Amino acid sequence: MKFSIITLFPEMFDKVLSSSMMWKAQEKGLAEFELIDLREFGIGPRRQVDDSPYGGGDGMLMRVEPIFAAVEFARSKSPHAKVLLMTPKGIQWKQNVVKRFADAEDDFIIICPHYEGYDERILALVDEQISMGQFILTGGELPAMMVVDSIVRLIPGVLGGETSAEIESFSDGDNLEYPQYTRPEEFRGVKVPAVLLSGDHGEVARWRDENSSRVG
Repeated sequence: MKFSIITLFPEMFDKVLSSSMMWKAQEKGLAEFELIDLREFGIGPRRQVDDSPYGGGDGMLMRVEPIFAAVEFARSKSPHAKVLLMTPKGIQWKQNVVKRFADAEDDFIIICPHYEGYDERILALVDEQISMGQFILTGGELPAMMVVDSIVRLIPGVLGGETSAEIESFSDGDNLEYPQYTRPEEFRGVKVPAVLLSGDHGEVARWRDENSSRVG
């Protein structure tokens, strides 16, 4: 699975994509990342990527031409990739959406907007608009990192255990995962629940089910 990320700040991704599960996914040949600097497709000697909005208003908008050029460059290497736009207008990013994307096994081109927004005509390129929630960030880089991380960890072979992704929070609707413990059995007077030490797998399963909770 290949992720081509179009951004004005490719350096923001270096540590994230070379650490932990993202590193593991690349080492095992399960995921590939390409950072595409939008400035390389800017207009004129100053590589301009933004301009003031028609009709007036504060801030600057990302111009349509550089984004089209960057997406076309990415698609020249991944012709069937789905184009994702990070925007508060998009669908809310939830675990069932993550799973749908991971199961599709598509390549992805991710556009990270910046400034006050973008020329609406870029939507002609976009397959899905993605939102992290009802709040505004400086740019689309952090949401893009979250999208990549959440998809890649569901690729078979990335996580250690075979069922790791199946029993965690939100894997079944709005359920939150049950509490978990490891050594020592007692720490500062707080003990691990006795049922988890019993070796009775049926009782452990019942305890975990009873101690799972739902959002809201």
